[in-house]
Amino acid sequence: MVERIPPEFQVPAGASVPTGRVEKVRSEAVRDSRTATAPSFGEVLRREIEGQSVRFSGHAQMRMRTRNISLSDADMAKLVQAVDRASAKGARESLILMDNLALVVSIRNRTVITAVDGEHIKENVFTNIDSAVIV
Repeated sequence: MVERIPPEFQVPAGASVPTGRVEKVRSEAVRDSRTATAPSFGEVLRREIEGQSVRFSGHAQMRMRTRNISLSDADMAKLVQAVDRASAKGARESLILMDNLALVVSIRNRTVITAVDGEHIKENVFTNIDSAVIV
C-alpha cells in the first residue's frame, strides 16, 4: 500500500526545493563532528612519537633515580635512534653506550631494562646482550 503525500507537503513539478538551511545545518553538523573527534596536531605528533619511543622498566627508573641519571630531549632522541639502528640489524638485547651512560635495552619491546652511569660502568659485566650501539 502506497501512502499519498498530503497536498500541503507536495512540491509542484518543476519547482525547486530550498535546501540552504538544510545544507547549512548539515555542514555545521559535519564541522562539529570533525572538530569533536579530530585529534589536534600535538595529539597526532604524540601518537607518532610514542610509536617510535622508548619506555623504561621499573628497574631502570629506580636505577636512574638512585644514580641521579636524567636524559634530556636530545639524549632521548639519540636513544631512539640507537634503538632504531639496533632493530634494523635484528638485535634483541643491546648495550647502548651514550656519553657517560650505559643502557641495556630490549630492542623488541623498546624498553630500557637498566641504566648505569659512568662511575659504575667499570664495575659491571653486561650479560645477555647480542649487540652494542655506541652513540
